[in-house]
Amino acid sequence: MLNKVADLFTRLLVIWVLLAVFCGCIWPNLLIKFKPYTEWFFALTMFGIGMVLSFGDFKPIFKNPKVVLLGTLAQFAIMPALGFFLAKLLRLPPPLALGVILVGSVPGAMASNMISYLAGADVALSIALTSFSTFLSPILTPAFTYIFAHTYIEIKFWPMFLSIIKMVILPLILGLGIKYILKQKLDKIIKLFPALSAVFIAFICGLVVALNRDYLKNITLMIFLAVFLHNLLGLVFGYGAGRLFCFDKKRSLTLSIEVGMQMQV
Repeated sequence: MLNKVADLFTRLLVIWVLLAVFCGCIWPNLLIKFKPYTEWFFALTMFGIGMVLSFGDFKPIFKNPKVVLLGTLAQFAIMPALGFFLAKLLRLPPPLALGVILVGSVPGAMASNMISYLAGADVALSIALTSFSTFLSPILTPAFTYIFAHTYIEIKFWPMFLSIIKMVILPLILGLGIKYILKQKLDKIIKLFPALSAVFIAFICGLVVALNRDYLKNITLMIFLAVFLHNLLGLVFGYGAGRLFCFDKKRSLTLSIEVGMQMQV
């Protein structure tokens, strides 16, 4: 019964995110005080995902690393190019055009791992793509930004590398290790962990809104349209790239989520 309630709670993630975003807009100070703990929220999110996976889920990735390489290539090729063409199509002023291209050139984030879990996609591949794209981003992000926007940005490699270790790899391994040791003893409460991850993802979204509330007030219809089309076309082209690479439907869905959510939390 507990697992069923927790599973239902997890699948209502969109509602919790909307509530957190509403709170961030109306009562930002309630969330801003938790800003120093953001890394912990990310880490706990990945710990919860690790608790519902197993080491065996990652075996196909290690046996066929080409999948991760092709997926990462799609991530860094599709979104910057889409940002460039949307900026041209919508005739965005240079600062906005640069912003759209830049957010398309950054690596994916942990929210995509949670969405992959909820969508029944390949969570192990999602995590591998998140980790690998983040590892390569100090090189690829400024490179693709320069290609499409002719500008350089400073990205510090070691802080980014260490953050992905702290917030993704270590919590994930800890969750996998605890599940491996306790095995069936966790069966009755196993669905609680992704539910807790959903809470942390929603909280992070609300915190981001709270911290940027003043900037969000200045969003115009043109900016909204650019962001909406960027995400939507990223999802479509991400899935198409997966099929082009001869991925099965599950992995194509995973790549769609990774590409389409590349500019998200």
